[in-house]
Amino acid sequence: MLQSDLFTKTRREAPKDEEAINAQLLIRAGFIDKLQAGVYTFLPLGLRVFKKIENIIRKEMEALGGQEILMPSLQPKSSWTQTGRWETYDSLFRFISHYSKIEYALGPTHEEIISPLLGKFIFSYKDLPKYAFQIQNKFRDEKRAKSGLLRGREFFMKDLYSFHKDEADMDKYYEKAKKSYDKIFKAVGLGKLTYLTFASGGTFSKYSHEFQTLTPAGEDIIFICDKCKIAVNKEIIGEQNVCPQCGNKNLKQEKAVEVGNIFKLKTKYSTPFNLKYKDEKGAGKDVIMGCYGIGLNRLMGTIVEVYHDEKGIIWPESVAPFKAHLLNLAVNNKKITAFADKIYNSLQKAGVEVLYDDRNDISAGEKFKDADLIGIPYRLVISEKAGGKIEIKKRNENKAKLVDEKELIKIL
Repeated sequence: MLQSDLFTKTRREAPKDEEAINAQLLIRAGFIDKLQAGVYTFLPLGLRVFKKIENIIRKEMEALGGQEILMPSLQPKSSWTQTGRWETYDSLFRFISHYSKIEYALGPTHEEIISPLLGKFIFSYKDLPKYAFQIQNKFRDEKRAKSGLLRGREFFMKDLYSFHKDEADMDKYYEKAKKSYDKIFKAVGLGKLTYLTFASGGTFSKYSHEFQTLTPAGEDIIFICDKCKIAVNKEIIGEQNVCPQCGNKNLKQEKAVEVGNIFKLKTKYSTPFNLKYKDEKGAGKDVIMGCYGIGLNRLMGTIVEVYHDEKGIIWPESVAPFKAHLLNLAVNNKKITAFADKIYNSLQKAGVEVLYDDRNDISAGEKFKDADLIGIPYRLVISEKAGGKIEIKKRNENKAKLVDEKELIKIL
């Protein structure tokens, strides 16, 4: 992509109404735009990152047997009254239609929709298990929408729901989901910093599990067990401060961001909707459910909180908007520009995603600053002093080296 074609521009100063590093850098670098508190537009560069994250998640959900669907955001009050959550769900956006006078909610989650939906297709034990997921925007009336993409009023979530004939089958799938989540967080570059974390199971079960990524920007406090390599959320740690898995009392306190969670719902949302199946003997039984969520906006914001320096963002290769950022520092030199164009075309033919800074109204210094701010993994510089070669430098390294075209393509 030619950078001169981008309608977005970088900003030198951080917006004054944003405290979070992820929001400051993503806005300055032209990845997102703030519409209002907790609501952001994904701009071209930001959407490319979002799609990379989305596809990593989708791949793992499909590997888990998940079938992708897309459920409505507009949900009727009647669905929520059946579970008793119309009045108790604190962050539910509620409104009344001007025409039908029917009350609706904007979906913050989809248990009230998925359960009756699957009731139209599950009748017998032969129909189980089933797994359905979606990647869709959610709406929550957060009291304090802050921290940029880490806490929004409108955001995207992947929610997977599993349906089983008994708890034993759900437990097996639950363990598979844990491993799948590990793969996702490893793939986006957060594997070494993300811990499976014991949390409250609420009315569902003794425990649920969160996936918490260590960062000073985190709103949660977790306690890490170095023996088990798991963590415990502050809300359930108790006075004894002990690991629920091994009994270790020497736990390390850290700040973290919750980037995913999984719950054993059991019959919490099958019973209200009469979601049953007939077993081998013809007896009716409640379907057992599990749910598994990942917030895509929050995951993107967390990556920026973890991977940045004083100059800007440092994207992991797997989610970067482009793999290479090609800078032509001699746009008025026809020979150099022809060489830069040739390199750009060669990289594209080789399947390398490239952002080509061909702008002729920007100084070399400004191009370097923009490259550091945007944070693409490899910076490629073509200039008069390079002597027909390309200077290549990784964003997270200081040392650059000169290579020819063949070596460049081999590296990338």
